[in-house]
Amino acid sequence: MGMRDLRLAFVVSFLSLVSLVSGTRVAAAAEPGATAPDFTLKDLDGKAVHLADYKGKVVVLEWFNPECPFVRASHTKGSLVDYGATALKKGVVWLAINSSAPGKQGNGVDKNRAGVARYKLPYPVLLDESGAVGKLYGATNTPHLFVIGKDGKLDYKGAIDNAPDGEGGSPEGGKLVNYVDQALGDLAAGRAVKTPSTKAYGCTVKYGS
Repeated sequence: MGMRDLRLAFVVSFLSLVSLVSGTRVAAAAEPGATAPDFTLKDLDGKAVHLADYKGKVVVLEWFNPECPFVRASHTKGSLVDYGATALKKGVVWLAINSSAPGKQGNGVDKNRAGVARYKLPYPVLLDESGAVGKLYGATNTPHLFVIGKDGKLDYKGAIDNAPDGEGGSPEGGKLVNYVDQALGDLAAGRAVKTPSTKAYGCTVKYGS
């Protein structure tokens, strides 16, 4: 085989490798109507929490960062003040998830324990330091809310409400709308969720990569 043929063979092999790599796709993030991705994460006490254990129940996932100003506003002035506790009383499962990577804002057991105490959260915070679960769901902001129906399908994905400042005082359109509350109401009434998706606001999730 001559030098020209060797070069050609190398180019063909290289292009084949590029094609193979570019053909590899990361799984698309879950969207409303799809089955909610299953996961197991540990809470702040090291206890494993498995989403599948809540099959047959309505579940709310709240992406959380105790040091995010929007999370602070939502939990001290806005729509998340005591809202999780109210949902729990109605039989809804509520899980907060922190996908901040090591060294990033809001990461660490102690910071999250302080956040639980500060915001008086009556539900667990699960740690997703690798960011794998956050990326499965396409979580982009804190807070970012997801509602899973009793059938295991994702029924809502987006903001807690239409007040991007987190405080609830300046809602878009002039009237405060709690999208999660609407979704839970629709599910409780046996209706399809009227607004299954909205644009999340807040801090970006502090993924490692």
